[in-house]
Order: sequence, then C-alpha cells, then structure tokens
Amino acid sequence: MRRRDTEEIAPVDRKSARLLVVEDDDAMRDLVVEELSDAGFAVEGAPGGRAGISRVREGGIDLVVTDLRMPDLDGFDLIRDIRAVEQAPHIVMITAFGSIDTAIKAVKLGAYDYITKPFEMEELVLAADKALRERGLREEVDRLRQQVAGQGSLDDIVGKSEPMQEVFSLIRRLGPSMSSVMITGESGTGKELVARAIHNHSPRADKPFVAVNLAALPETLIEAELFGYKRGAFTDAREDRDGLFAEAHGGTIFLDEIGEMPHGLQAKLLRVLQEREIRPIGATKQRKVDVRVVAATNRDLEEMMRAGQFREDLYYRLNVIHIAVPPLRKRPEDIVPLAEHFLRKLGQQATPPRTMRLSQTAQRALLSYPWRGNVRELENVIERGLALATSDELAPEDLPSHVRERKESDFLAGAVARRLSLGELEREYIERVLEDENGNKTRAAQRLGLDRKTLYRKLDEYARRDAATET
Repeated sequence: MRRRDTEEIAPVDRKSARLLVVEDDDAMRDLVVEELSDAGFAVEGAPGGRAGISRVREGGIDLVVTDLRMPDLDGFDLIRDIRAVEQAPHIVMITAFGSIDTAIKAVKLGAYDYITKPFEMEELVLAADKALRERGLREEVDRLRQQVAGQGSLDDIVGKSEPMQEVFSLIRRLGPSMSSVMITGESGTGKELVARAIHNHSPRADKPFVAVNLAALPETLIEAELFGYKRGAFTDAREDRDGLFAEAHGGTIFLDEIGEMPHGLQAKLLRVLQEREIRPIGATKQRKVDVRVVAATNRDLEEMMRAGQFREDLYYRLNVIHIAVPPLRKRPEDIVPLAEHFLRKLGQQATPPRTMRLSQTAQRALLSYPWRGNVRELENVIERGLALATSDELAPEDLPSHVRERKESDFLAGAVARRLSLGELEREYIERVLEDENGNKTRAAQRLGLDRKTLYRKLDEYARRDAATET
C-alpha cells in the first residue's frame, strides 16, 4: 500500500542531491545504495539509526531513506531526531509493517513518504524524486519569503551616522501617516530603498508597492503608463490597460525622478492627489484610486519652480513630508559598514557562496575616496572586488585604480572622516611610512624628521598599548 499515487512528475537534478540510506541489513543497504546510485543520485550508506543521525548532523544530506525497524534505534525515534536538526533533510520510510496506523504516525512525525516491503526500485526512485522536488520548492518559497520580508526594511538601509539615524527616525514616525512624501538626494544615495521602507512601515505594507522611473519613460508614454487607457484610445491601444496608479490601488506608488514629469502632465497628477481619482486615456468616467504617493528627485525643484518648469501647487502637494538622503561623502562613518554589508550580500549570492572581509588597507582606501556616485558606486566597486579577489580578504589591489590610488590629501580626508585623534593620526602616518620603507627604521626616522630613539620609543608605546588592549 502506498500513501501517495505514483503519478509521473518532472525529473529533479539528481546529481546535485545527496541521499543517505539508513539500513542495518548490510545486503539490503548495499542493494539500495547501488540502485539509487545507478539512478543518478549521490548516495551514502549508514549501518544503523545512530550512525544515520550522526551523519545527518554533519550536514549536506538532502534526503534520508530509512528502514523502520532497526536494532539500535527505532525508525520513529530516528524521524524525531532528524527533524530536530537544523535544515533537516526529507525522509522516506521503508517498512514491512504496512498498516495505516504506521503510515499516519510516520507522516505525523515528519516523514515525507512511506513505502512498504516488498517494493519495486522504481517506486523508491519516484518517491525520492518527489521528496527532493518538494524540498526544492519549499526552500525556494522560504528564500522568496525572506527576500520579500527584507525588501524595504530599515535593515536594508545601512547607516550608523547621525544624518541616517534622522532618516530612520522619520521613517518610523511617519509610518502610520498617509501623507505624501518627497525624498531628495543625489543619484545613487538609495532613495528607492527609503521609499520601500516607508511603505513597509505603513498600514499599506501588505498592499502593492509600485515603482516607476519617470526619466526612463518616453514623454509620450508617461500618461498611458501612469493612468492607463481604453481600447482604441490611440493607434496601438488594442485592449484596455490599467495604469500604474490602478495597479498600486490600496498601496504606494513611488514616482522617481519627479522633476522629469512634463509640465502638461503635472496638472493631471495634481488632480489625482486632490481628488483621489484617475481618468484613463479614452475613458469617459473617472476611476477612484486609493494610493499613497512617494516622489523622489535629485533636481532642485524650487529652482525649477522659479524657472516655471515645475508647478508650485504640485510641489507643495507632494512635499507634505520631506526626507533628505545625505550623500555618502557627508556620512563617511557609513562607508565601511556599507562595504561590509555589500560583501555579505554579494558573497551570499555568489556561486559558490563566499565569506569575505575587508582588509585594513582596503578600508583606508575606501574612506579616502570621495564617492561621487554615492552608495550605488560603492556597491559596484565591492561587486568588482569580490569578482577579482583570490582570497577571503578584499585587498586594495582588488579595487579599481582610481579608488586605491589616492593622494596624501585624500589620506587626511579619510582621517577626518574616521574622526581620528591627533595621536591616532600620528601613529597611522608613522606606520605607513615604515611600511613604505619596508620596515627600515633608520630611513623611516629620516623621512619623519625624528631621531631613531624617538621612533623606537613611539613604536614601543604602540606595542604596549596594543598588548594592554588585548588583555
């Protein structure tokens, strides 16, 4: 008797799956391992329940095929112990005791499937395929849930600097509000991340978040994209289409690069904000929409208003709450934490995943660079470094030449950014000169304008200070 039908399913990648056969009968275990190996799986054997548990705890097992009755450990106890392991593998139970009560108990304890002796090997292969496929789907769902849950959270916006803490505080405080928000900041500062965080900390978090970059749309298509159109409204309108405002109903729409909106459409957007309704192109009736608008720009809208390029009434409708995202050069204490964040994130996405750290010299290079492209530029630099690094430490040679080749004035800027004291700055400069002279203290003392005794005394002080810190 089988618990599940034996309908055909799409094949899984058997070569990448690792199976463990737990069976105290040597001949039976060898037979099952051989047959499953011939079917294309990577298979190991364990001579009993306790050996099986030990191997599962080592990790790397995707599916356990186990007998129910073994001398050293009951199959039900085996299921319990396996299920207690972090990232537990799926389990297929084999037994000669084919009662419905046994099947129900095995499934309740966490077994994925259940087959009875005697069985055809094709039946076991099919059960293994189905279990691995379900496991893969479950892992993918968990990954997507984690990804969706993480998007827009404050954890995604890295920053310990005071300006960023003020941004975080604003996001939390305006969470319950429905007011429109204007986000300003240079290109690459992370304005969309802020917009997503605003959405995720609002009562609309379970509704759509729709982002549109107005600068990326042709001027003639912006109205159709935002408000939709009816069939026949223009030459290519072959069917009705909802616009992005309708798509965002109940949630939030993020209008990036709002300064690029054509002047003629600004009046229509103003009406949407005032009346909470849209009219698709070619429609004869208005349509109600419930949408929170978050806009962003890297342009000076007040200057555009003075030049007659941006409507003043629209500006004040959008700018009910203003969040200014500071450029990276204005919050240098965030550079290293951001770089480490990108190393972790990109390292996890690599194939195979990598665990990387920043060397001290690489940190100094990053701190000395002005980052005109802001956070986006920093992420690109870290991604490049991760691709080129040959060890688990990101070094200066893994960085682009324009980042690592800094001038002495950049060194001072980095020292200011890290808020070094005069004593810390002196030590770092002495150590750099000594490094540049390959450890030759005589030449280093000459370059520093010190006598050798003074240099030796300072180095001894640094060593004693380090030793005291370690203890």
